[in-house]
Amino acid sequence: MNSYHPKSLLNDLQYYITPPHDCSYLPEKSARMVFLDPAHKIDVLTLSELSRVGFRRSGDFVYRPECHLCRQCLSSRIPVAEFKMNSTQKKAWKRNHDLQIKITKPQDAGDLHYALYERYINERHADGDMFPASRDQFEKFLIHSCTSSFFLEVWQDDRLIAVSTCDYLDDGISAVYTFFDPDESRRSLGTFAVLKQIEQAQHLGLQYVYLGYWVPHSNKMNYKSQYVPLELLLDGQWRRINRSLNTDEVQQLGNSLMTTLPLGWNNSIIK
Repeated sequence: MNSYHPKSLLNDLQYYITPPHDCSYLPEKSARMVFLDPAHKIDVLTLSELSRVGFRRSGDFVYRPECHLCRQCLSSRIPVAEFKMNSTQKKAWKRNHDLQIKITKPQDAGDLHYALYERYINERHADGDMFPASRDQFEKFLIHSCTSSFFLEVWQDDRLIAVSTCDYLDDGISAVYTFFDPDESRRSLGTFAVLKQIEQAQHLGLQYVYLGYWVPHSNKMNYKSQYVPLELLLDGQWRRINRSLNTDEVQQLGNSLMTTLPLGWNNSIIK
């Protein structure tokens, strides 16, 4: 494994790059990850700066895709002051008016949280690389953190039905992972959790909710494109999408990110 130093304001930190491995988002594609030396102890300011140049956190690891001939992992964030719900999101908001929100510390998670996580992974993601769920995986992925994190918990009376793990940044909230009761699919709890994260960012006077990577050619990731306006980190610059993209436009964007972005291809939809 070779040492790697991306060009950024954070070159005093040590980075490494992984060998190629199977891509988690696109079948028959390989991927590489640049990651921060886990020995580094970083604060909110450092994680915030890393997030602005495309890094994400998973447990104690802070990483960014660095793949050959593919740039489809687009960091995405919602500018919360300008965000407007679409009709589907409004329905999800109203459908869950009976639920309560609690903000807690990940370190306070117990058997109730793990049981919900285990059911979610084993019933909703049995075909994924996180199956089967384990207590060790849960703790390393969602409880351990190199920064200031919180759980946004969703309760129906005395029943925990959804949890979002989030990080505080100096300009927003970073959504790390959400899991929920598989029997409550009609509630659209994933959508509701994002809307509550937006509300929390607005309440704290922060600018953004960072949604993680949007991969245009991965259908399971395309829900992120429904939050508009949406800002995408394209070739080192944050660019704004002011409306939802149709299927052809999403494919066009994905195709362009498998090679070199053609000049002016997106003038009509991104500025």
